[in-house]
Amino acid sequence: MKLYLVQHAKAAPKEVDPQRPLTEEGLRDIQKIAGFIEPLNLCVDYLWHSGKKRAVQTAEVLAKVIKANAMVADREGIGPADDVTVLRTELAFIVNDIMIVGHLPFLSKLASLLLTGCESTSIVAFKNAGIVCLSQSDEDKWQINWMLAPELL
Repeated sequence: MKLYLVQHAKAAPKEVDPQRPLTEEGLRDIQKIAGFIEPLNLCVDYLWHSGKKRAVQTAEVLAKVIKANAMVADREGIGPADDVTVLRTELAFIVNDIMIVGHLPFLSKLASLLLTGCESTSIVAFKNAGIVCLSQSDEDKWQINWMLAPELL
């Protein structure tokens, strides 16, 4: 199983727009990432995003380059402050590849929990519009396969 964790692209500040849509820079960054991963022919069975506008917009761009089985869906329980242990328990029973477009600190805590067993151990430096690919081995151990950030492209 592969788990792709994506921090939403750069969004407008609350003071400018309470909905926090992507900025022009954020849109350019996620389009750059999408263009880079398109030749990889990534195929996921689920593409989940939080209901926040910035995550929805980021997921919509990625859904254009993710292959066939991607079902884009608003997913409860992956908001910035949600409990990561709930999703970790669910992931133990899923064998399909998943992409989650979400927020900090949720993504950071989830990655830390899967990789080290402790959600408070900050182990991955997430970037706006960046992707972290984790994989699960047969022994229920997780590892980082690769990371991608817009500034690398």
